[in-house]
Amino acid sequence: QNNGDSTLLQEILQQTVLHPLCNKYPPSVKYRRRFLSELIKKHELTSSEPLDQLYDALGEVLNAEESETCHKNYLLPSKEYVTLTENVAIISGGTTGLVTWEAALYFAEWAMENPEVFHGRTVLELGSGIGFTGITICKTCSPKRYMFSDCHPGVLQQLRKNILSNGLLLDSCAWSLLGPEADVEGSVEPAGGRTLNVAALGLDWEEVSREQIAQLQADVIVATDIVYDPEVVFCLISVLEKLLIHASEGTGRHPVMYVASTIRNPETYHLFKTELDKVAIKHQVIKSPTTKVFPYNRSTKIELLRLHHEK
Repeated sequence: QNNGDSTLLQEILQQTVLHPLCNKYPPSVKYRRRFLSELIKKHELTSSEPLDQLYDALGEVLNAEESETCHKNYLLPSKEYVTLTENVAIISGGTTGLVTWEAALYFAEWAMENPEVFHGRTVLELGSGIGFTGITICKTCSPKRYMFSDCHPGVLQQLRKNILSNGLLLDSCAWSLLGPEADVEGSVEPAGGRTLNVAALGLDWEEVSREQIAQLQADVIVATDIVYDPEVVFCLISVLEKLLIHASEGTGRHPVMYVASTIRNPETYHLFKTELDKVAIKHQVIKSPTTKVFPYNRSTKIELLRLHHEK
């Protein structure tokens, strides 16, 4: 029994803190400390001999300094990983876009259950943040083209690095949507390319024109956790009019949008739906995903809407 406990513990260590992926892209120091401390508590409840590897790992983490950034690794059903560099703080640099929010995890699960929505399509994502949803869709749903977008320079910089570190190649010409100032190219090299057209755009909802939106030719638009402030709602509705109504005029295209929202403030969410009605954008609640892939609080109220325009 003692030997069995030690063998199991060694296996847990090899699959977590000592895993090559964890060594290359380590989680936050705080998370690793808590994880190893809990593991030691459980080990001490057995009558097994102390395991040097376990205490060595804890000693190394206790001596480590907490960084402003950390890595999170998400295992996909295909056994591929999505690896992200995130900020440890929820709000950093004046933005909440440098962390992954629950609605992004929820929507990624839904997308993997419904890959036909994205297969062979041109997809635009609003408020991509650090890119979890889009990277997952690119790896699992085979879109023809995927356009990430955000407006915060710091978020765009980190977004681009995350896209490249997950083996996706960026279209170097795609930064011109809002002029040269939107170009935040870094020197990060892609970790093996894919035959998929991927772009990262600096897109300001208040500034973008109908003509610029029309150039994108998006078939499917996606967004997660962007309905959080009444002031943002009105800018968002203006963009949705351009995307779902004006961009399709005379083209024969009928773009659709999927918006996943964590309902923190029911009044703000109701305002969003009311404003959609005012501009004749139909909204339909879509059934939640059934397969549990990613770790998040399942009691959180998240709703997915399908939006489209009917003349």
